[in-house]
This record gives sequence, structure tokens and C-alpha cells, in this order.
Amino acid sequence: MNSKIFMVVRIVLGLFVLVFGFNKFFNFIPMEAPTGDAGAYFGALMSSKTLMLVAIVEIVAGLALIFDKYGALLTLILMSVSINAVLFHATLDPANSMGAVVLLVLNIVALYGYKDSYKALL
Repeated sequence: MNSKIFMVVRIVLGLFVLVFGFNKFFNFIPMEAPTGDAGAYFGALMSSKTLMLVAIVEIVAGLALIFDKYGALLTLILMSVSINAVLFHATLDPANSMGAVVLLVLNIVALYGYKDSYKALL
């Protein structure tokens, strides 16, 4: 992959997760509360403080990707957040799934960009 394209994808992914990670703490992007089963699941995640852990992972991953430190590791860890976001939206909130799909695509492209770092693992 072209290093400039990878750098842009890495920074865009880093900014994306950094903004949404900070939003979980400071709520500066207004979002409508999910209803029904999605609301119940989201409420359980909030009451168990799981979303705070996800926010911390997103913030650390965003900073790592922006500053290109431990990006390969944090991109791999961020993949679990991406897959969970897509599954949540695909099953419980399909109308608002575009952000999760963008996150997953950016994460897959970043994983591909770091493929040389994973050769020892595979």
C-alpha cells in the first residue's frame, strides 16, 4: 500500500475513534437515544461502565494511530470494537449503521497497511 495513502487512512481512523471516544465522556455530538432492544442493550452497557472502557480503548487507539506509536497493536485491538459496533447496528439499529461500517472499513484498511507487522504472529 502506498505510504501516503496509508498515512491518511491511519490519521482519519485515529481522528474518527478519538472523536467518538471523547464523545462518550463529554457528549459534544448529539445522538438520539436508541429505543427498544437497542436501548435496553445500550443501557446495560452504560450501567456496567463497559462504554467507558470502550471509550478509553478508542482514545488510546486514536492517539496511537495519529502519532504512529503502537499503531499495529491498537489497530488489532480496535478491530474488536469495530466488529461489535457493526454487529450492534446490523442487528439492533440498522438505520444508523453507516458510521460503524465506515469504522470497520477504515480498520480493515489499516490492518492491511500494518500487515508486515503481523507476519511473526501468522
